[in-house]
Amino acid sequence: MSEKIIQQVLEIEKQARTIHDTAISQAEQMPAKAEQDAQDIIEKSRLAAEEEARQMIAKAQAQEETAHILAQAQENTKQKETNAAANFDRAVAYVLDRVIGRE
Repeated sequence: MSEKIIQQVLEIEKQARTIHDTAISQAEQMPAKAEQDAQDIIEKSRLAAEEEARQMIAKAQAQEETAHILAQAQENTKQKETNAAANFDRAVAYVLDRVIGRE
Protein backbone atom coordinates (compact mmCIF):
# COMPACT_ATOMS: atom_id res chain seq x y z
CA MET A 1 0.00 0.00 0.00
CA SER A 2 1.11 3.44 -0.59
CA GLU A 3 1.88 5.92 2.15
CA LYS A 4 -1.03 8.13 1.07
CA ILE A 5 -3.58 5.31 1.46
CA ILE A 6 -2.20 4.43 4.89
CA GLN A 7 -2.52 8.08 5.96
CA GLN A 8 -6.12 8.12 4.69
CA VAL A 9 -6.93 4.94 6.60
CA LEU A 10 -5.35 6.37 9.75
CA GLU A 11 -7.28 9.61 9.32
CA ILE A 12 -10.54 7.70 8.82
CA GLU A 13 -9.79 5.63 11.94
CA LYS A 14 -9.07 8.82 13.87
CA GLN A 15 -12.39 10.32 12.71
CA ALA A 16 -14.19 7.10 13.59
CA ARG A 17 -12.61 7.15 17.08
CA THR A 18 -13.66 10.78 17.53
CA ILE A 19 -17.21 9.99 16.42
CA HIS A 20 -17.26 6.93 18.70
CA ASP A 21 -15.95 8.90 21.69
CA THR A 22 -18.49 11.67 21.07
CA ALA A 23 -21.31 9.12 20.86
CA ILE A 24 -20.16 7.47 24.10
CA SER A 25 -19.98 10.84 25.84
CA GLN A 26 -23.45 11.80 24.64
CA ALA A 27 -24.83 8.41 25.64
CA GLU A 28 -23.38 8.85 29.14
CA GLN A 29 -25.03 12.26 29.45
CA MET A 30 -28.47 11.08 28.27
CA PRO A 31 -29.65 9.54 31.58
CA ALA A 32 -28.71 12.67 33.51
CA LYS A 33 -30.42 14.88 30.93
CA ALA A 34 -33.50 12.65 30.92
CA GLU A 35 -33.59 12.81 34.74
CA GLN A 36 -33.30 16.61 34.66
CA ASP A 37 -36.01 16.87 32.01
CA ALA A 38 -38.26 14.63 34.09
CA GLN A 39 -37.62 16.76 37.19
CA ASP A 40 -38.45 19.90 35.20
CA ILE A 41 -41.72 18.36 34.01
CA ILE A 42 -42.58 17.24 37.55
CA GLU A 43 -41.85 20.72 38.92
CA LYS A 44 -43.96 22.41 36.23
CA SER A 45 -46.80 19.97 36.90
CA ARG A 46 -46.54 20.56 40.66
CA LEU A 47 -46.65 24.33 40.21
CA ALA A 48 -49.64 24.06 37.86
CA ALA A 49 -51.45 21.79 40.33
CA GLU A 50 -50.74 24.20 43.21
CA GLU A 51 -52.07 27.13 41.18
CA GLU A 52 -55.17 25.19 40.23
CA ALA A 53 -55.69 24.23 43.89
CA ARG A 54 -55.31 27.89 44.93
CA GLN A 55 -57.91 28.92 42.36
CA MET A 56 -60.29 26.19 43.48
CA ILE A 57 -59.89 27.21 47.13
CA ALA A 58 -60.43 30.86 46.26
CA LYS A 59 -63.54 29.97 44.28
CA ALA A 60 -64.86 27.79 47.12
CA GLN A 61 -64.19 30.57 49.63
CA ALA A 62 -65.94 33.07 47.38
CA GLN A 63 -68.92 30.74 47.06
CA GLU A 64 -68.97 30.22 50.83
CA GLU A 65 -68.79 33.96 51.41
CA THR A 66 -71.53 34.52 48.84
CA ALA A 67 -73.72 31.93 50.57
CA HIS A 68 -73.08 33.61 53.92
CA ILE A 69 -73.95 37.05 52.54
CA LEU A 70 -77.07 35.65 50.87
CA ALA A 71 -78.19 33.98 54.11
CA GLN A 72 -77.60 37.21 56.00
CA ALA A 73 -79.55 39.19 53.39
CA GLN A 74 -82.41 36.71 53.59
CA GLU A 75 -82.46 37.03 57.39
CA ASN A 76 -82.50 40.84 57.09
CA THR A 77 -85.32 40.60 54.55
CA LYS A 78 -87.36 38.39 56.85
CA GLN A 79 -86.81 40.78 59.74
CA LYS A 80 -87.85 43.77 57.63
CA GLU A 81 -90.91 41.89 56.37
CA THR A 82 -91.86 41.11 59.97
CA ASN A 83 -91.39 44.76 60.96
CA ALA A 84 -93.31 45.90 57.89
CA ALA A 85 -96.20 43.55 58.70
CA ALA A 86 -96.31 44.86 62.28
CA ASN A 87 -96.19 48.45 61.07
CA PHE A 88 -98.89 47.69 58.52
CA ASP A 89 -101.12 46.23 61.23
CA ARG A 90 -100.54 49.32 63.37
CA ALA A 91 -101.25 51.60 60.38
CA VAL A 92 -104.48 49.77 59.58
CA ALA A 93 -105.56 49.96 63.21
CA TYR A 94 -104.75 53.70 63.27
CA VAL A 95 -106.69 54.35 60.08
CA LEU A 96 -109.68 52.35 61.34
CA ASP A 97 -109.59 54.21 64.64
CA ARG A 98 -109.57 57.49 62.73
CA VAL A 99 -112.41 56.38 60.46
CA ILE A 100 -114.66 55.19 63.27
CA GLY A 101 -113.76 58.24 65.28
CA ARG A 102 -111.90 56.83 68.23
CA GLU A 103 -109.07 59.32 67.85
